[in-house]
Amino acid sequence: MAIEIPSREEIGKILKNSKRIAVVGLSANPEKTSYTVSKAMQEAGYEIIPVNPTADEILGVKTVKSLKEIDGHIDIVNVFRRSEHLYPVAEEFAEIDADVFWAQLGLANEEAYDFLKEKGYTVIMDRCIKVEHAMAK
Repeated sequence: MAIEIPSREEIGKILKNSKRIAVVGLSANPEKTSYTVSKAMQEAGYEIIPVNPTADEILGVKTVKSLKEIDGHIDIVNVFRRSEHLYPVAEEFAEIDADVFWAQLGLANEEAYDFLKEKGYTVIMDRCIKVEHAMAK
């Protein structure tokens, strides 16, 4: 199955209706893309939950080591891990109560996509959440 992502209009609706974003692979380094993108989303009013096993706090928020450690509902899981690491993240995603699996710009994995689509999840790959948010305004 080829990777098909929702339309810009659908992505805009997803972002409008979402509040909590878990960011897998969020770096504590302010020069990294994951940090700048997540900071912009935090400043736009989203609750950012950093998922990083090697840091204690990022963007002023206590980190969790895995998605399973997060209490409550997650709207979007935004992934900043190399494409070959998307499948294990997708497996963990399927075990928690989250709505949208979002792999950042330049990231895609057909195996992870197929696995999640077969389970009925919304999957966005190879798109920057910050860019899509700016376009959705």
